Amino acid sequence: MYKRVRLKDTVEVPPKHLADVTDERVKALLQDKLEGRMDEDVGSVVSVIDVHDIGDGAVLHNRPGVYYEAEFDALTYDPDMQEVADGTVVETVEFGAFVGIGPVDGLLHVSQITDEYLTFDGANQQLASSDSDKTLGVDDAVRVRVVTKSIDERNPRDSKIGLTAKQPGLGKHDWLEGQRQHREQTGEEAD
Repeated sequence: MYKRVRLKDTVEVPPKHLADVTDERVKALLQDKLEGRMDEDVGSVVSVIDVHDIGDGAVLHNRPGVYYEAEFDALTYDPDMQEVADGTVVETVEFGAFVGIGPVDGLLHVSQITDEYLTFDGANQQLASSDSDKTLGVDDAVRVRVVTKSIDERNPRDSKIGLTAKQPGLGKHDWLEGQRQHREQTGEEAD
């Protein structure tokens, strides 16, 4: 879920910019420091939006810059447990598919895609069913649910988000549309 949050952080203004400690300068420094980072409390920082307050500067022994505490608004993305999200498959591997949801990727394990048995087709970079014509490949649009989340602040690339698409209303968009059309033709109720 995307959220606008008010945060505080300390930023170092290098000596060459000490004559220009403005909201814009501090915002640029905060953007360089925080955007793309994961935080357990707020999720992934997508963008620093506005700087509201810059505190007094502090000089630290043997450090060339001046440190300022700033209060600012940021746009963050933090997928909630059980949240349903639309995403795009960014990579397929033997054990499943990585799905981009917002600015982060989650793993859709092969066991969580469909009840059908799927095999990895490396030549076409897709997972294919041996029971039907269902395939899942790069750039396919999917609807998934967040089922596990482990955030690693020190190394954001090691953060893990587990996804499922096995529940009714979830899966590849093409499959869902096919199910909807079938229901309309047969007069069946949705699951």
